[in-house]
Amino acid sequence: MHDHLDNLGLADLPGALDRCIAVWHGEPADHRAVGVPLHPLALELAWRNYLLWHEEDQARRDDVDDSVIAGVKRKIDRYNQERNDHIEQLDVAILGYVDEHRSALPGEALNSETPGSITDRISIMSLKIWHMAEDAARPEITNEHRARSCQRLAVLREQRDDLWTALGTLLEEYLCGRRRMKLYRQFKMYNDPTLNPELYRRAAARQQGGARETAG
Repeated sequence: MHDHLDNLGLADLPGALDRCIAVWHGEPADHRAVGVPLHPLALELAWRNYLLWHEEDQARRDDVDDSVIAGVKRKIDRYNQERNDHIEQLDVAILGYVDEHRSALPGEALNSETPGSITDRISIMSLKIWHMAEDAARPEITNEHRARSCQRLAVLREQRDDLWTALGTLLEEYLCGRRRMKLYRQFKMYNDPTLNPELYRRAAARQQGGARETAG
């Protein structure tokens, strides 16, 4: 199992993400220059989650003009679309590996969560761990606050370990034929101007208005 995770560039995923997040908080010129062996798609997925985390912090500010928050919300929308795209792309890459290396024909059992989505959850959990540890180290907080943050940090680490174990187990079940891996497409309609009614209706109205002006 661990050899296959190594081959997929997902070896020690929690530790690799911890190192990435620490480097990114130092604001490197290139987010890919982390010196960590990690699948490129997993790295890009983690980077989008990093960007989303900090934009979500900005979206809660109440000391700036609404136009600033609107700009933040647009960034959140774009990053979230890219995040979902990378989850799907990672699943495509893992499915290709599974099809090439499995030792038996796949069974009928499916898993409702894909390896890409588990990797995404581990990435988000790693951000929570980094920031909860940061909070627990703040010098100005009370002992009660620190104890609460340390307790939550321990829970987060346990939950991430569980997800990491689940990812390895699921990959093993795919490779042994006990489960069948299937791609689940997101099809985010609100970002598609041909599917979002608020977008395509307005585009049609503008087109009709332009046609009337031309005819007039």
